[in-house]
Amino acid sequence: MVIPNGVTSIERLAFWGCSGLTSVTIPGSVTKIGDSTFYGCNGLTAVHISDIGAWCKISFIQSSNPLKFARHLFLNGEEVKDLVIPNGVTSIEGSAFYGCTGLTSVTIDNSVTSIGNAAFYGCTGLTSVCIGNGVTSIGHSAFSGCSGLTSVTLGSSVTSIDNNAFSECSDLTSVTLPNSVTHIGCEAFYGCSSLTSVTIPNSVTLIRDYTFYGCNALTSITIGSGVNTIGTQAFANCLELTDVYCYAENVPNMRLTDYLSIFYTDAFYGSLIEYATLHVPTTSIDAYKAKEPWKNFKSIVGLDGTTAETPKCATPTISYQNGQITFYCETENVQFSSSITDTDINSYSTATIQLGVTYNVSVYATKSGYDNSDVATATLCWIDATPQTEGITNGVAQIVAHPVLVKTDNGFITVEGIEDRTNVSVYTTDGKQAGSAISQNNRATIATSIQPGSIAIVKVGEKSIKVTMK
Repeated sequence: MVIPNGVTSIERLAFWGCSGLTSVTIPGSVTKIGDSTFYGCNGLTAVHISDIGAWCKISFIQSSNPLKFARHLFLNGEEVKDLVIPNGVTSIEGSAFYGCTGLTSVTIDNSVTSIGNAAFYGCTGLTSVCIGNGVTSIGHSAFSGCSGLTSVTLGSSVTSIDNNAFSECSDLTSVTLPNSVTHIGCEAFYGCSSLTSVTIPNSVTLIRDYTFYGCNALTSITIGSGVNTIGTQAFANCLELTDVYCYAENVPNMRLTDYLSIFYTDAFYGSLIEYATLHVPTTSIDAYKAKEPWKNFKSIVGLDGTTAETPKCATPTISYQNGQITFYCETENVQFSSSITDTDINSYSTATIQLGVTYNVSVYATKSGYDNSDVATATLCWIDATPQTEGITNGVAQIVAHPVLVKTDNGFITVEGIEDRTNVSVYTTDGKQAGSAISQNNRATIATSIQPGSIAIVKVGEKSIKVTMK
């Protein structure tokens, strides 16, 4: 079918359902093709034109349905495979080359300033695109579904890449975003499953929802210093991710869309960041470590390769009063991990067993974002006091046992919970006295020269207690 020269408009639904139509010739005079004009023309494979520039200017009017004419484009009888947009064309209108599966490469001249919505949608044979320096905007779904596209070169003037612009370009391995870009739309590179690395320029402030969702081969992401907000699942399900370089000194916020549950706001949802490294400005390491989801990376290091020193929990103290052992740590909001062993719980084969009623206590403090504290130890035991006989009528004396807590630290031994003016002595395992003191205010502290790790014997009155020096 040949559209006569001079016709300026082909109205909507004009050739709806013409399944026997195989080719159409459209003159350069046509400026408008209506909504779904060739919808259902399943046999249409060839479109003949006489002027690429005139074709680029046609306004393809469409609402909910695409034009649905997958086609091979012929210019003056020869199929166009390597498309060159000629000088003088200022814009490529929406759907201009929609479904041109015969195209293999596109070069866009510097005179072009905009690429319309779905301009090259579904051009599955397209392998490379070079966009001139005059282009400032790339429309919605402009190259969506170009599954054979392997590389894209963007001109230095591109400021806006709209929603879905390169979505489902499953063979795309690399794309360079120039510093002129300020807007990257939702799902712009959604499902680009061969893309291995991407750099977001400093000029971008917002990375929108699902921008790089499902980029399964993506191993490296560089986020520019200007980014302050990242949308829902912007880098979700990037399963090969190993390194993220974020130059923003202030930790970017995670944006929640109105229609999604809070459980899915994570920009890196499903990307296994617990096995990846986050590289950030050294002065901002602590800030990233304190904020979701950034703190969930395996490691967070400075962009210069340095690491900030992780704070360490203070060593806890151990005390005993009124039947309770209490731990205290100067680092706030810690959790305590402790163990208590009873030296009397054992198996014996002798006829006589000496019960010591002694507990060995150890504890350390832990907190997210902090290294664990050093381990604090103490020995809790009971010593017999003077038997009480006053008022006894049955001939049985009452023996009162007092709990005492023994702690060691850097050669010092402290005994708490004993009566004032009780003699406390310390001996080495070979019987040499290493120090002594008389208790005051229910406490005695003795300085010794016994080395850490060695056993000391603390004698409180007639009670002997073995402790390990720290």
